Amino acid sequence: MQAVVIAAGESKRFWPLNNGIHKSQFKLLGKPLLYWTLKGLAENGIKDVAVVVSKNSSMQEMLATENDLDINVSYAVQEEPLGTGNALWQAKNFIKEPFVLLWGNKVGSKELVAQMVAKHKEGAEAVLVGNEVQNPSEYGVARMEGDRVMEIIENPKEGEEPSHLAIRGARLLGPDFFEYYEKLPKHHEADIINATNAYLKDKKTALLIMQEQEMTLKYPWDLFSVMDYLFASGYFKPGIASSARVAKSVIINGPVHVGENTEIKEGTIIEGPVYIGDNCKLGFHNVLRGPVNIENDVHTTSFAEIKSTVMQDDVHMASGFLGNSIVASGCRFGAGFITGNRRLDRENVTVKLDDKTFQTNLPRFGIAVGEKSVFGIHAGTMPGILIGSGCKVGPNTEVFESLEDNTTFYAKFDHIKKSN
Repeated sequence: MQAVVIAAGESKRFWPLNNGIHKSQFKLLGKPLLYWTLKGLAENGIKDVAVVVSKNSSMQEMLATENDLDINVSYAVQEEPLGTGNALWQAKNFIKEPFVLLWGNKVGSKELVAQMVAKHKEGAEAVLVGNEVQNPSEYGVARMEGDRVMEIIENPKEGEEPSHLAIRGARLLGPDFFEYYEKLPKHHEADIINATNAYLKDKKTALLIMQEQEMTLKYPWDLFSVMDYLFASGYFKPGIASSARVAKSVIINGPVHVGENTEIKEGTIIEGPVYIGDNCKLGFHNVLRGPVNIENDVHTTSFAEIKSTVMQDDVHMASGFLGNSIVASGCRFGAGFITGNRRLDRENVTVKLDDKTFQTNLPRFGIAVGEKSVFGIHAGTMPGILIGSGCKVGPNTEVFESLEDNTTFYAKFDHIKKSN
């Protein structure tokens, strides 16, 4: 059994966290999401994997440092973002056996792949994955005959849906799938549906019905559910590294990981689950309320409170509150920074971007910030704000709207100075 993992594309919906990287390169528990996907494959005995990447991707260099999985990784390049079918086509010369197709952020691959392989061993020539949905007209839906998948119908009209079983991206296919793809009369961004339907006509295909909703990663706020999954998985290993320096007065409750050479000052309270990476410095009287994921080289000063948040490498934060937020690497927060993370009317937080409103379905969401953005003292943000990479937010400035990359945003003050 082999595998193809697609980690190509522009990750546009993942903005502002996609600056120069694919979303599967984002880190949780000290490793990129792609690592956890590959680990799940390896734990199922699948150690011959092709990873499809975009042109100029840094994926290969990144994975070269994550070399403890004992797998053989080959790379294929998708020159242009022409859809899933085209990305898979780039791996055609690699595949010689039945293979599992996954996306690079499929951190739950261990359980998923085990169930797909089991279906294959029971006699299925192909295995698709789906789950029950209330709004099937918004998905590709399975048309079934008994327990066999006969066809995927994309976005059926309301009232004409053949089932409520939405087909997801992961699947198990034979190496001859590429012959069906090549024979398509026309190729387009969604042509993997056409090739799959042609394939289904000749193959005994089983549908693996997942009981839970699929864990997707389209938008930045989807990272919260991915973090929750990893904290609940066996991949999270609580403990304090021998080289860490944790003051005696630090209070730790629940599962907490403290990395190598990390220092935590007196008076800090940590409520797990919390992951703190290597070479971090947490100041006096900090409060960390999990789930919190802090990667390497993060520094805080005194009286910083961090709640339900993901921080990437090299983030610096002075006093203030960062709640239900996601911060890319290299950001700086001046003293007194405050995130608003819940609406006054207690409705779910929405995100407004380019005249569109996105439903997060979250009661709490603060900000998502791109790389190397900086915030002056006493700055603040309203709930559901996206801030691009390289932005500068001035002191005493409240941000009420999302900011594009490389934006400078500040409140203008008129100061009056008089002699008594």
